[in-house]
Amino acid sequence: MMTRAQAVRAACDRLIAAGVDDPEKDVWRLMADASALGSVCLITEMTTTIPVEEQARFWAHIERRVRREPLSQILGLQSFWTLELKVSSDVLAPRSDTEVLVDAALAVVSDRDAPLKVLDIATGSGAIMLALLSELQAAQGVGTDLSAPALAIAAENVRRCGFQDRVQLVRTRWADSLEASFDLVVSNPPYIASAVVDTLEPEVRDHEPRLALDGGVDGLDSYPYLLGEARRLLKPGGWALFEIGYDQGVAVQALVEATGVESVEILPDLAGRDRVVRIRYDQGQTLRAEKHWNCP
Repeated sequence: MMTRAQAVRAACDRLIAAGVDDPEKDVWRLMADASALGSVCLITEMTTTIPVEEQARFWAHIERRVRREPLSQILGLQSFWTLELKVSSDVLAPRSDTEVLVDAALAVVSDRDAPLKVLDIATGSGAIMLALLSELQAAQGVGTDLSAPALAIAAENVRRCGFQDRVQLVRTRWADSLEASFDLVVSNPPYIASAVVDTLEPEVRDHEPRLALDGGVDGLDSYPYLLGEARRLLKPGGWALFEIGYDQGVAVQALVEATGVESVEILPDLAGRDRVVRIRYDQGQTLRAEKHWNCP
């Protein structure tokens, strides 16, 4: 029988051999989950022998990580903003980079107690919408997704946050069939070029939904459609914010300006790379014109 300290060393060796970065952090979290002790209590138990059932859970976790399954999927949870959200292989695990979009959206809200309406297109786990609603206490949200399994995860996260009375989830392609007017339209669409997807880390390439990753030949397929839907669905003076790839700022800004919108900003992430496009639509730019964008 192994002590926990011995198991940690052996598990780190397994993950190093599998090419996992920063294996000690992952091993520690997986042992804390398998033991149900939590990280703080676990510190005082490292010299004790691992009980048989706990050892089985721990090594099952490690074998999944050796196969490069993401830590968030093994644990079933991912922290985002101030929330702890359920995740699975049916959704992208929310990244810290996406918090830039949440910050940028909150920055344009002058009254956080106002009864705003938020639309999250291709909501996935619901992370962006739920983070915004956690800060905008009177806001209502609508989240759309084409994937029924993704919407099931989003629904569970709505329940975890206690927002059942504030959120409507709609299964549809992008924003098809929606007619309501919104104050904010947000999205983290697929924006990775098709040829790049197969070069990504195994955790992403093999375990996250390609539908949420692949943005077409240049990664920009979704943006013309999203821009058309923002124009159609936003109230006068409303804002649209979309996540973009680290090198897509110039191209996305050109797409926005080609629609006649002048109020557009490309916002960086903490590393200084392009991350979010923020657009304001004035009254003349949010007239409910007939839809003319082709959905990818």
